[in-house]
Amino acid sequence: MRHLMSPLDFNVDELDKILDLAADIEANPQKYAHACEGKKIATLFYEPSTRTRLSFEAAMLNLGGSVLGFSSADSSSAAKGESVSDTIRVISCYADIAAIRHPKEGAPLVASLKSGIPVINAGDGGHEHPTQTLTDLMTIRSLKGRLGHLTIGLCGDLKFGRTVHSLINALVRYPDVTFVLISPEELRIPDYVREDVLRKNNQKFKEVTRLEDAIPELDLLYMTRVQKERFFNEEDYVRMKDFYILDKQKMSLAKPDMMVLHPLPRVNEISTEVDDDPRAAYFKQAQYGVYVRMALILTLLEVKVC
Repeated sequence: MRHLMSPLDFNVDELDKILDLAADIEANPQKYAHACEGKKIATLFYEPSTRTRLSFEAAMLNLGGSVLGFSSADSSSAAKGESVSDTIRVISCYADIAAIRHPKEGAPLVASLKSGIPVINAGDGGHEHPTQTLTDLMTIRSLKGRLGHLTIGLCGDLKFGRTVHSLINALVRYPDVTFVLISPEELRIPDYVREDVLRKNNQKFKEVTRLEDAIPELDLLYMTRVQKERFFNEEDYVRMKDFYILDKQKMSLAKPDMMVLHPLPRVNEISTEVDDDPRAAYFKQAQYGVYVRMALILTLLEVKVC
């Protein structure tokens, strides 16, 4: 039995097989429409979510399975003080696989150690978000045709942005990837990512403050929101939230084939005027998330479709 806590839980060959399977699901959805009949996924979301929770549920429904779970800690026995370990032991009696989002780093890992079913980390605090990373990889590979030989700008909240941390961890394993880390001083990438991931892997990267200075060289721009829920101080959030706004003027500085990704939800860091730009790929990205999670469910449940 395998779990997914981090993108590094799969090697590059295994990641490629999941992405190949997701691409086949996109091309041949009917082939997989009954693959998980009789199977159930439990979505255990201790934090609010729209895309991640609903895409997991859509993925299992598209595979012919069913869904149970909760969408906030208040609607679960966590409100009564039940531990994650006890919750997953109970859920293991009801479902075949579980996806857990939790505000505390490491909570899904704790659950996986006590679980009788595969557990997927659907986001733990500011730490990791591996299924978003699989979604990002599929989006990049589908739209750019490759996962190596790219210059990628990561912009916004790089300190608390778990999607950024997971994506860097995954992409350092591909050849000739250069990272341009665009953030204010207060929201720079954490030291452990800079030292233990980037420098340890001799990765090419630079840190800049101005998006306008970086955007002309990028093959891909990954925007993130400044996350209000990660701030202890309202004043700090208000000061940071409008630091970067991607608009038509900034897009005019970019390459004709530069793609814009965003894990969503956005607040105002991408102007709605950018939505009609053919380089804006963030809504396609959300669709790819369903195919990737379908592929991941099949892989962890060891369901083979001929």
